[in-house]
Amino acid sequence: MSNKRKIINDPVFGFFNLPNDLVYDVLQHPYVQRLGRIRQLGLSNMVYPGATHTRFSHSLGAMHLMQEGIAALRQKDIAISDSEATAAEIAILLHDIGHGPFSHVLEHTLVENITHEEISLMMMQQINQDLGGLDEAIAIFKNEYPRHFLHQLISSQLDVDRMDYLCRDSFFTGVQEGRVASERLLKMLNVVNDKLVVEKKGIYSVEKFLVARRLMYWQVYLHKTSVAAEQLLISVLTRAKELASQGVELFCSPALHYFLYHRVTDRDFALGSEAMRNYALLDDSDVISAIKAWMSHEDKVLRLLSEAFTNRNLFRPRLLEQPLSEEEKAMLCSCYVEHLGIAEKDAHYFFVEHISTNSTYSEKDDSIDILNQDGSVADIAEASEILDLDSLTRKPQKLYLFQYRI
Repeated sequence: MSNKRKIINDPVFGFFNLPNDLVYDVLQHPYVQRLGRIRQLGLSNMVYPGATHTRFSHSLGAMHLMQEGIAALRQKDIAISDSEATAAEIAILLHDIGHGPFSHVLEHTLVENITHEEISLMMMQQINQDLGGLDEAIAIFKNEYPRHFLHQLISSQLDVDRMDYLCRDSFFTGVQEGRVASERLLKMLNVVNDKLVVEKKGIYSVEKFLVARRLMYWQVYLHKTSVAAEQLLISVLTRAKELASQGVELFCSPALHYFLYHRVTDRDFALGSEAMRNYALLDDSDVISAIKAWMSHEDKVLRLLSEAFTNRNLFRPRLLEQPLSEEEKAMLCSCYVEHLGIAEKDAHYFFVEHISTNSTYSEKDDSIDILNQDGSVADIAEASEILDLDSLTRKPQKLYLFQYRI
């Protein structure tokens, strides 16, 4: 009988244990193992070479922080049973299981009308059918469990998911501004009226957390070069999808072939469906290997875009003060037609306008509440001396033109 009480050596948080056999069995499921073949930050390694860590490592780190958070709450006499603890740990371990290769790119190209969160839930339900024991975890994930604060630990404006990815992404990119005091934040957690709160003495750590999140979005997640790479990848896959719809033969893995040669929508996804089986086999390597092969394809548009992506000749970003006029778009089209020798109808693959929006805090979601010494509770926007509601909820935007380099 194998030893399932494994010790994880994590570069960000050090050593921690898998809590029990059920967590180990979940971790061994093919759906979870697939996350080790999907990079956490998609194409950010084209800007930060160290950003090659996986969604698997992020899921493990978030599970560790859940263990720490539950231990901290138990020390404050918040009753959490062992089954609730295991359920919360499994729920956070599986929270990103529905992500496809390269983050949200697939949601813009190969699948329609379904989000990775919805696919995550279906995958959790399938694992529950295979292994059993996940009913409580699924209820917590769906926010249908009677103890709301357990769901908040997984999904809120101050959850262990965000704590891990800020620490982890900061570590692997080298962007120190993203580092947050996750250990202190967890130690400062408490529960009032079934809601997570942060004790007053932890307010500075909350302020740092919110500022770090905004900075990480501009410096990493919305970095203009990362977004340029993503837009180029979208153009590549969109062109491939168009050619596939015309019956053009394309080299690709069976899983990628399914999504290129079928129109896949939310109606195709169900437990045990062909869409689900192929999605569970899809990872970064399918996309990368296909694009490398497409560099020699006879279709000039696909070939040029695939060469640009593979050789990091990314779309050039240009900040715009206002959207392009129809005349400016026509001039761009003419330029690509002339220089690349492509049809006018295909010129749109070589440039795109895109708005990047940075959102730090939302009034519509569960607030981050601060517990005062007198027992009263106040929203962070009211309790903070340096952050006000306007600065927290403001969503600054940047309008870019991304265009193929000639």
